Amino acid sequence: MAGELDRTSRRAFCCGAASVLLARPALLAPARAFGQQTPAEAFASTQVDVAAIDRDRILAAAGRYLAQPPTPLPSLQCARSPGTVHDYYSEATPDPGAGPAQPAAPGKNAAPLPPPFTAHRDALFTLGLAVPALAGAWLLTRESRYAEHAALHLRSWFVDPATSMAPSLNYAHTLPAPDDQRLIIQNNSSFGAAAGAPATGHFEGILETLPLVEVAQAIPFLAASAALDDSSLASLHAWFAAYLGWLSTPEDSGPRLPALARDHKDHHATSWLLQASAYASFAVTRGDAPRSEDTALTELRHRFKTVTLRSQISAEGTFPHELGSATPYRDSLFNLDMMAGICRLLSTRFESVWDYQLEDGPGMRSAIAYHFPFILERDRWPFRADAQHFSELPARRASLLFSARVYQRPEYAALWKTLPPDPPTPDVLRTLPIHQPLLWVREPPPRPA
Repeated sequence: MAGELDRTSRRAFCCGAASVLLARPALLAPARAFGQQTPAEAFASTQVDVAAIDRDRILAAAGRYLAQPPTPLPSLQCARSPGTVHDYYSEATPDPGAGPAQPAAPGKNAAPLPPPFTAHRDALFTLGLAVPALAGAWLLTRESRYAEHAALHLRSWFVDPATSMAPSLNYAHTLPAPDDQRLIIQNNSSFGAAAGAPATGHFEGILETLPLVEVAQAIPFLAASAALDDSSLASLHAWFAAYLGWLSTPEDSGPRLPALARDHKDHHATSWLLQASAYASFAVTRGDAPRSEDTALTELRHRFKTVTLRSQISAEGTFPHELGSATPYRDSLFNLDMMAGICRLLSTRFESVWDYQLEDGPGMRSAIAYHFPFILERDRWPFRADAQHFSELPARRASLLFSARVYQRPEYAALWKTLPPDPPTPDVLRTLPIHQPLLWVREPPPRPA
């Protein structure tokens, strides 16, 4: 089966790339002329002015979020949650790309299953859209109202003891069950919590805090405004450090959920790595950050170059473990964008993980090169089409923008400009891990003295 998949991948890539070159000569013209460009010309053609392109989009989104008050977890309670009002809780929904975990069927005499509780997941996703959009609007305009409203959300979710979220995820993606089965599921759970009520969640729930990556990316920009005082900023650093600690808990000394997500061989592991990289990177923005934070980034960099590349990327650049899902195209592009974010966060002036590849080929360069023709031409995707929302893809991929800059590929930048940034279906929008690339291509202004 693996050999057949490899042969299919090679044949599909060659045929797809050739057909794209014939079908879209105008868009790919910069690629053909690339070898004739001077280094300065090639560099200039990949430096997209994200602020100019996204200005209207950012301000429109920020305007909408200005009218929305914070909705922290205590305001969205569920009686089925075994945790406190500060604990994140969600129940699995029948998403075709979400993995094997599904709600248990009711027994003969059991009450019917209740509708899945997703209010915490939806509120956190909205937070992950709102704070980066407001930070982007502040960066573009320097109008204090944007930063102040973003800070209101941040204090409500992470600073105020009465409303803040606990920095753990023991109850995410729980499988809802009728009342007479719930106790059995909890007692037989293999995901025991370190303390308190037993963890009833599953490792797929780690995906649900992915929106916090861009929240962490936005905070250093907001710190350059007057909206975040020193005390609030210190509390935010403490919260994300605590959540990074939970994600990094050794398997033998705490809940197994983080380790199960980390050790998977698909987008669940990539989500874990992107989140850990983002929170560790945010930690080092503190002037007095301990050396342990630099050590964490070094360990994450090593993990990407060894475990991630070997377990997830084929020599051709496919993600084999995404191709068996009901949404292989969506999951592959989702994984590609998250890997681009990881490369952006973990690369330094002295070491670029963008350019690292294993001896037999796997690396970020081969992954973006393989997928580019099929982002350009969705209908030439050589594997089965997604069960749902295939026509809304590919949407605008941050991997194209970042890779264009790093690898000096003008055709990547040209394609990024043409793609719609905000697909209308939430399930598709959730698989865009980076919604405000402006915050990734700019450096935060210095914090006022």
